[in-house]
Amino acid sequence: MVEYFGEAEPRGFAVLEKSMHPHRVAVMVDGGFFLKRLRHQFPDVDPNDPAVVARLIHAHAIRHKYQRTGKDERGRDVFESYDLYRIFFYDCPPLEKKMHRPVSKKAVDFAKTDQAIFRRSLHNELRKKRKVALRLGHLLATTEWRLKSDVLTELLKGNIKYDELSDDHFILNTGQKGVDMRLGLDAAALSYKRLVDQIVLVIGDSDFVPAAKLARREGIDVIIDPLGQRLHDELFEHTDGVRTPIRRSLRKLTPEMAESGLSAIVQEDDDD
Repeated sequence: MVEYFGEAEPRGFAVLEKSMHPHRVAVMVDGGFFLKRLRHQFPDVDPNDPAVVARLIHAHAIRHKYQRTGKDERGRDVFESYDLYRIFFYDCPPLEKKMHRPVSKKAVDFAKTDQAIFRRSLHNELRKKRKVALRLGHLLATTEWRLKSDVLTELLKGNIKYDELSDDHFILNTGQKGVDMRLGLDAAALSYKRLVDQIVLVIGDSDFVPAAKLARREGIDVIIDPLGQRLHDELFEHTDGVRTPIRRSLRKLTPEMAESGLSAIVQEDDDD
């Protein structure tokens, strides 16, 4: 079986084949996307514990080593064990500016927020993980407050007056740069140098389609892991398959299981 926090092989219900010349796989994780899907895909994992989240990211990527190839004569799932080349994690450092709230003008130090502390700790935890390469972009300097879209709509309709606006009606507008570029460069290097046979993209949007198209043109098998999210048609068109290696009914993990390292059997969703 495959563990949430380990590298156990599929057993009992499956047969594991080990080739003399195993295929190599690289897993590329969009960090922002993974964290957004965390509560949905693993609802009982503490999303505020950076050590637990880092272990989960690492373990989920490792599960892509074991890929179902069919069934044997007894009807058991047959898996092939791939060699893991590397896990790439793409993200941006947290916002660490000092700013003032848009209405009350109260000072806020974003470097001391819970989100910033969590993100820095998560990156540090991932740096310690075996075969993990952390790829960090950067935030754009043009960070500003803007009205929430629903508030702007109500304001234009006249349902809210300007003098009724408060800090809660605004959100911080930040943009990141360099993440897509780094993923594209890594995909190009892996493909041109024939370092891997397969690339797994843990992503949810079409921003990474150019990287997928490039890899496929070079003969690389490109798989999407959308973590249960509905995909844009363009991603289906330019990839070779969709696979999230965890059974939906067994995606929950209690804090006690996380603490003790107890495993839960998982298997691949059908991607035929």
